[in-house]
Amino acid sequence: MWCYRGGSISTEPRINDRIRVPEVRLVGPSGEQVGIVPLAKALELAQEYDLDLVEVAASARPPVCKLMDYGKFKYESAMKAREARKNQAHTVIKEMKLRPKIDPHDYDTKKGHVVRFLKQGDKVKITIMFRGREQSRPELGYRLLQRLAEDVQELGFVESNPKQDGRNMIMVLGPHKKKTEAMAEAREAQAARKAGRQGAAADDSKGAAAEDTGVASAEATEDASPEAPAADA
Repeated sequence: MWCYRGGSISTEPRINDRIRVPEVRLVGPSGEQVGIVPLAKALELAQEYDLDLVEVAASARPPVCKLMDYGKFKYESAMKAREARKNQAHTVIKEMKLRPKIDPHDYDTKKGHVVRFLKQGDKVKITIMFRGREQSRPELGYRLLQRLAEDVQELGFVESNPKQDGRNMIMVLGPHKKKTEAMAEAREAQAARKAGRQGAAADDSKGAAAEDTGVASAEATEDASPEAPAADA
């Protein structure tokens, strides 16, 4: 009875001597079509070009193989995958909680957080928490949510209208900018700040050098000037 004992299944393509077919459809190093050739001939060409014979389409009949530098190909593929993961956008839902009778200063602070989240390309879930008798005044929460949505309308829009959920009222704001755009802008701003700091440091160094040169020049002038003749007794 056959039993699978586990272990990883390789996703690597077969290369060189691991290819076990009588003939292959060969693609040259520059992508040119060589045609169907015996496997031995394909391996001979790979050795002649100092390249690898890589099976790129195993399900084709005959399998398609390409002449390439497999080590370089793997490295470039890994770098592309790493860059793609780096630029991958993950949608995040932030949450901000407010009270119906919030203090103006607290409101400005909370609004600042919402603005920052929207600029980052994140959604924001706004929750109004009612307590005690406040539950009988849902219009207070609704007006507060409308006010907040109007204050940040340049950065976001109402994705989910206010709705009552038990003792809370919830609204979801979505950003106008996509997460990828916000990430790109953040990287550009960071690079600009770094360049500005480097430019300021360079200007300071030039200023210090010019000051040192001026001092040295003044000292040299003073040393070179003749001494005043002594007064006649």
